[in-house]
Amino acid sequence: MKFIDEVVIDVAAGHGGRGCVSFRREKYIPKGGPDGGDGGDGGNVVIRTSHRLRTLYKFRFKRNFKADNGGHGQGSQKTGKKGQDLIIEVPPGTIVRDDETGEMLYDCLKPGETFIIARGGQGGRGNRRFATSTNRAPRHAQPGQPGEVHTLKLDLKLLADIGIIGLPNAGKSTLISRISGARPKIADYPFTTLDPVLGVVTPGRGEPFVVADIPGLIEGAHQGAGLGIRFLRHVERTRLLLHLVDASAIDPQDPLASYEAINRELAGFSPELAAKQQVVVLNKTDLAGAGQGAKQFIDLRPDVAVFLISAATGEGIDSLLKALNEIVNSGKESNGN
Repeated sequence: MKFIDEVVIDVAAGHGGRGCVSFRREKYIPKGGPDGGDGGDGGNVVIRTSHRLRTLYKFRFKRNFKADNGGHGQGSQKTGKKGQDLIIEVPPGTIVRDDETGEMLYDCLKPGETFIIARGGQGGRGNRRFATSTNRAPRHAQPGQPGEVHTLKLDLKLLADIGIIGLPNAGKSTLISRISGARPKIADYPFTTLDPVLGVVTPGRGEPFVVADIPGLIEGAHQGAGLGIRFLRHVERTRLLLHLVDASAIDPQDPLASYEAINRELAGFSPELAAKQQVVVLNKTDLAGAGQGAKQFIDLRPDVAVFLISAATGEGIDSLLKALNEIVNSGKESNGN
């Protein structure tokens, strides 16, 4: 299934039903008065956050949504039926904006939350409402009011506790498949992962937490290079960044090159993103040359806590998960790298 994280939709609430012009007509009652009922209110368009969805894929082929109109009023003071509300479900993490102004209308965070995004029109009043002492037989009623119409932009930003970042082929997909039930496609070429992948990690103690495999970033990503901004935005809401570096590919002439390149992209996209807490992980320690590269990295950044792992063999994974679990479940967070 294709990962869809940004769509524009048109929504229209239902129109109110018109009021009825009617007079009481019963045998042996020659002077029946007005008895036209009111029109029913139009249905609302409601946004509901659903845990069953994780992308905006269902909006790929359906962009127009309309709630039911209210029923018209009838004689004998019968009010028209209220139009049925239309409920549009979106995944957690969806931001609803006005497409014209860019104003944020609602931030869908918790499953089950609802928000009326377009209100139905009010039903018109029937002629019985207009009867007075001087006008006992009004022959007019109100039309129903139109429902609200909006063009909305739905912008999905994944909700995860930890975002795994790093250059292509750093081993992010292998790592997330090792520590969770997620099974992303894995291959030895750039941009194997074209869509973000979410996985749930169940530690021995503490609450499970969610990790997101963010597709590989490259130099110039914050300006749109490679997969660019499309995926940088998904790490904005993560509590912690796991910065994965391929220890076997560390350049002896510039051991911090790949690490600093990713951090420049984070800073270029958002200062807040660059300030997020990072856990630095040197991967592929089972490969030749990885040990020397890791030593050079650690010598140049003694201020950074570094974990050495092999996602392929499982070496060092337990220690890493213990540390991640402690940070996520204890709520201990700090800014900086």
